[in-house]
Amino acid sequence: MTRQPEFSVVRLPGRCPSAEEGLAALLTAYHLCTEAEKGQAVTRADLLPDRYREEIFSPWTAFAGDAVLVALSGNAAVGCLVVTAPTRGRSEIKRLWTDPAFRGRGVGAGLLAAALAHAAGAGVSVLRLSVWEWRTGALALYERFGFTVTESWDERDRLVCMERAV
Repeated sequence: MTRQPEFSVVRLPGRCPSAEEGLAALLTAYHLCTEAEKGQAVTRADLLPDRYREEIFSPWTAFAGDAVLVALSGNAAVGCLVVTAPTRGRSEIKRLWTDPAFRGRGVGAGLLAAALAHAAGAGVSVLRLSVWEWRTGALALYERFGFTVTESWDERDRLVCMERAV
């Protein structure tokens, strides 16, 4: 018997207030964790750089035209991922984050599968992403989904750029 996932994935904006409310918390956790991992610990969302605060406090402006996916367990938002609007047949995955209490349950894989389905439906030919080299779990997940390391399009140290055909 196949085990059913303990979550569902919805696209925002939509008719799911709990997903919209949970998105801010997920993005806040993502950015605070990332800044701490980079050695620039920030304790509150309002102290993050402007571009990150905009994602948290005004996601529909920050991600205008992009697909925002949220994983729900019941009414709780437990993961998120953004697929940028296609440009010349390419889109980028950003902000993949799973609530630490839900890791190991397939949430990240479910979000990635939904992102690939969205990209295929949007006519995207190549999906790319960047991930910090210390996020070994995320790197392994991306590799399982067929992403391979490619030449960097970003100048930041320790950032790994990956892509795959859709």
